Amino acid sequence: MQKRSLGRSGIEVPPIIVGGNVFGWTADRDMSFRLLDALAEAGLNAIDTADVYSAWAPGHAGGESETVIGEWLQARGRRRDVLILTKVGMEMPGRGKGLSAAWIMQSAEESLKRLNTDVIDLYQAHKDDEATPLEETLGAFARLVEQGKVRAIGASNYSAPRLKAALETSARLGLPRFESMQPLYNLMERGIEADLLPLCREQGIGVIPYYALAAGFLTGKYRSEADLSKSVRGARSAAQYLNERGMRVLAALDAAAARLGATPTQVALAWQIARPGITAPIASITRPEQLQDLVRATALTLDRDAMAALDAASG
Repeated sequence: MQKRSLGRSGIEVPPIIVGGNVFGWTADRDMSFRLLDALAEAGLNAIDTADVYSAWAPGHAGGESETVIGEWLQARGRRRDVLILTKVGMEMPGRGKGLSAAWIMQSAEESLKRLNTDVIDLYQAHKDDEATPLEETLGAFARLVEQGKVRAIGASNYSAPRLKAALETSARLGLPRFESMQPLYNLMERGIEADLLPLCREQGIGVIPYYALAAGFLTGKYRSEADLSKSVRGARSAAQYLNERGMRVLAALDAAAARLGATPTQVALAWQIARPGITAPIASITRPEQLQDLVRATALTLDRDAMAALDAASG
């Protein structure tokens, strides 16, 4: 599987990064182990998680995803075979949030412990914290890099102006810079094309978008309100796309999939993989049989007609 450079970090990732939000949530421990085994064997060895996953679920406090991944790493002894991407900054209920130096350092230690590892490959600021000076945030990340606990740093959910300010701060102070950006981006959500994506391309920053399948909408399984009960995520997120534009995008996906002998999921991911400036979309699976969609998407080349039709439908 052809790897892609993640910014200037020296880290190479597969064309699709595995979303770890499901581990310990919609995929229980046993299923998570099965999925991680299969993903690693298939070469999809970059796993994106966060300290806060899955605090939103009843009875959860955050840390569930990292804990399951850590247990898998310990049980299988495969730390060298996978890349671990995690995040800090979202509220850990009753414990803390933000990007202060103290919270970053504490959170990093707790993530390392849950993950059963000595180093995080990519440590990301989960969302901007304008109440904390960029100098403080980037200084804390720099200490983690100096200590060998983090290989590279990235950001998520930053605006273009704030990312630019962070890059300027790193350059001015000689601190490690954000080597990746994790924004919301898919066929239904293309807002980053206006300013954030061009900035990332200009600065050589890797872009690893989340919700690559629009919370499952782009798989084609949600085509009416009656379909929303098919999963927890459907009720949470996919409903917003049940409109004229959404149906237009699904029709374009269906047409391309039929012509290319693929599935809508594969086409939606291949479209994003082919977009200029995109390093690797993030997609999650909850069942082993879904793995083939990810693997085949990495090898699917969309022709000019397919790309043009999808661009037009989602524009």
